[in-house]
Amino acid sequence: MADRGASALSLPADWPAHPDPILALNGMGSFDWDLDAGLFHMDARAHEIFDLRPEEYDGRPESLSPRVPKAEAVRLDALVARAIKDGSENYGAYFRVRRRDGALCWTHTQGYIRRDGTGRPRRIIGIVRDATDELRDLAARREASAVDDARRRQTNVVQLTTAALAHARTVQDVIDVLKDTHGLTHLGATSLVMGLVEAGRIRLIAEGPAGSFVPGTLVTRIDEPYPMSEVVRTLTPRFIESPDEFAAGYPVLWPHLTDLKITSAAYLPLIVQARPIGAMGLLYSDRRGFTPEERNILVALGSSIAQCLQRAMFYEQEKDIAQGLQQAMLPRAIPGVAGADVAVRYRAAATGGSLGRDIGGDWYDLIPLPGGDPSGGGRVGAVIGDVQGHDTHAAAVMGQLRIVLKAYAAEGHTPATVMARASVFLHELDTDRFATCLYAEADLSTGVVQVVRAGHIDPLLRGPDGTCRRVTVPGGLPLGLSAEFGTLEYPVTTLELDPGHTLLLCTDGLVEQPGTDLDDGMRALADLVAAGPDDVRALADRLIDVAEERGGDDDVALLLLRRRGLGTPRTVGRLQQHVAPGDPEALTGARHMIRATVRSWGARDRADEIELVADELVTNALLHTEGAAIVTVRALEGSQRRLRVEVEDSSSALPRRREAGESGVSGRGLLLVDLLTDVWGVEARGGGKCVWCEFEVPGRT
Repeated sequence: MADRGASALSLPADWPAHPDPILALNGMGSFDWDLDAGLFHMDARAHEIFDLRPEEYDGRPESLSPRVPKAEAVRLDALVARAIKDGSENYGAYFRVRRRDGALCWTHTQGYIRRDGTGRPRRIIGIVRDATDELRDLAARREASAVDDARRRQTNVVQLTTAALAHARTVQDVIDVLKDTHGLTHLGATSLVMGLVEAGRIRLIAEGPAGSFVPGTLVTRIDEPYPMSEVVRTLTPRFIESPDEFAAGYPVLWPHLTDLKITSAAYLPLIVQARPIGAMGLLYSDRRGFTPEERNILVALGSSIAQCLQRAMFYEQEKDIAQGLQQAMLPRAIPGVAGADVAVRYRAAATGGSLGRDIGGDWYDLIPLPGGDPSGGGRVGAVIGDVQGHDTHAAAVMGQLRIVLKAYAAEGHTPATVMARASVFLHELDTDRFATCLYAEADLSTGVVQVVRAGHIDPLLRGPDGTCRRVTVPGGLPLGLSAEFGTLEYPVTTLELDPGHTLLLCTDGLVEQPGTDLDDGMRALADLVAAGPDDVRALADRLIDVAEERGGDDDVALLLLRRRGLGTPRTVGRLQQHVAPGDPEALTGARHMIRATVRSWGARDRADEIELVADELVTNALLHTEGAAIVTVRALEGSQRRLRVEVEDSSSALPRRREAGESGVSGRGLLLVDLLTDVWGVEARGGGKCVWCEFEVPGRT
C-alpha cells in the first residue's frame, strides 16, 4: 500500500502532458479567450462544432455571429459578464448554434476565468461540445413529466426575453427584441402586436411578422371591440383558446387573421404603477388553450415588458428634454455676415452610458460688432468654447456664459477685456466648473483678426489653395480659473484674413482621439480640412460626418468663417502709431507717418485734407481725454479705393459737433471733419471709443 501511494504521488505535475487529444476523443473543442487583446482562439474541434472552416474565422468573437443567433449571444454575454463581475472562477451554459445548413444545434460551453494578482480578469480558457444528443435525451426524459417540462420551458422564456430586454434603452430597442424572429421563437408565438396608450387611444408600434398588419388598427379607441382595447379597459389579460372563440368574441378582427392560421392568442395589458401604458398580443398557430401555469408565466412576462417599455419611454423623454435644453442654449440662428461665408455645426456626445453624459457644454456664437464698413463686411466676433463636464449643469453654465460674453463683445470691449470679464463672471457664479474659450474679432473690411485664447485649442487657417495650418495663439488660463488665481491677462494675437481664407474654430471633441496626443490630432484635422471641399457648409458637414464615424464620448462644436474675395475690400497696407499725452515728438511723428503714408499710397491729391483731419482727431483725443491715442491708417481696395484713418482713446464720452452761433470753441473741429471726409463715425471700443473717417482716393497709375 505504501508503495502504491508513493507511486501515485510521483505523477508529473503537468499530467496529462497533451490534453488536446483527450478532449478530442471526448468530442470536445477548446478555446482560449485573450480578454486584453480581444482575440478568441479555437482548436480544430471547436471549429467543427461551430461549423466553421479555419479560413472563415479571424479570431474575433464577433466573427461567430453568423453561427450564434442574436438572442443566444445576448444571453451568453450577460452570463460571462455576470461571472466576471461576481468574481466567479468558472461558468457554464447551453446555447444554440446555427449550422451551415440553417439547422439549430445545442452546444454546451464551460469556461475558467483566469485573473492576475489584482483580481483583474485576463483570459478565459474552456471547452465547447455538441450537446444535441444530450439535450435530445433530456427532452425525452422531460416528456415523462409534462408539468416539469412546461415549467422549465416557460421559465426559460421569461429569462431569455428578460435578458435580451435588459440591453434595451429605447422603445425601438424593446420592439426589435420582441419582433426578432428568435424572440418570437422564444415566446412560442407566430405573430406579435403591441400598442401604446396615448390620449385615450392605442397607437400600434409593432406588428410582426411582415404581412400580419390589420388595416384600420394603427390607431384605435379604447372603447372599440378589439382585444387590445379590452385588456386596456379592464386591466385584465385575455386568453383566447380556439379559433371559434376568437371569431365569436371579435368578429370585426377575426376575418383579417384567418390567413395566419391562428389557433389561440394571449392579450396582455402592459401595466406600470396600476396604470396601463399599452397592450401586447401573442398569436399562436400550433397550440390550443393555456394551462394556469402558462397564464401566470405570460402575465409575468407582460409585467417585465411593461417595466422595460416604461424605462425606455422615460429615457426618450429625458433625452428630448436634454437635447431641447442644449439647443435652447445654443444660438437659434447665426446672423448673416456681409463679406463672409459662415458655417456652424454641433454634434452631441453619444456615450452609450448614462443619459446625463449625452449633453455637454460646448458652444459657438457669431456676434455682430459695432463699426466697420457694412459694404465690405463690418466687424464680427467669432466664439468657440467648452464648459467642463457633460451634464445639464454644464449646459446651463454654458448658456449663461454665452450670453454674457456676447453682451461684453457687443458693448465694444477689446477681445482681452471680453475674455477677462467673462472669466470674472464665471468665477462669481460660484460653480465648480471652468471653461475654455477662443474669441476672434474680425474686421471683414480690412481682414484684420484679433484672437485671444483661454485654455482652448488653437484655430486653423485654410488658404484658397487648400493648404491648412495651425495658428499658434498665446493664451491665458481657462475662464473662471484666471479670475480665481488673479491672472486675467490675455495676450492678443493679430492675423490677416485675406480674401478666400477660412478661419476654423472648434472644440477638442473634433481633435482628441483615444491614444493620440493633441498635436497629432491637430495635424490630422489640418490634413482633413485641406482635403475637404471648398464650400464652408460642405466642409463643416464633412468634419461632423467624420466625428460621427469616429464616435467618442465628447460633443463637438465647430465654426467656419471664410472671407469672400469678390468685391470685398482688401487691406493692402496698415500703419499704426501710439501717441502719449504730453509727448510732442510722438505727435510730430504721427503727423509725419500720416503724410508719408498717404503720399506713398498714391493719395497725394488729398494728402493735405487727410493730414488735417487726422491731426484734428488726434488733437481732440489728447485734449479731451486723460490717456493716450492710437492712430491707425489703412488702405482699402474694393469697388472703390479708400483710405481709412482711425483714432482710438480711452474715453467713452462721444464727441459733440457744435454748429455756428453756439457758445464755446470746443467741438467745431468736427465740422471740418464732416466737410473734408467722405464718411466718418464713432464706435465703442471697450472702455473707450474710436473715431474713424474714410477718403475715396484714385487708384495708382
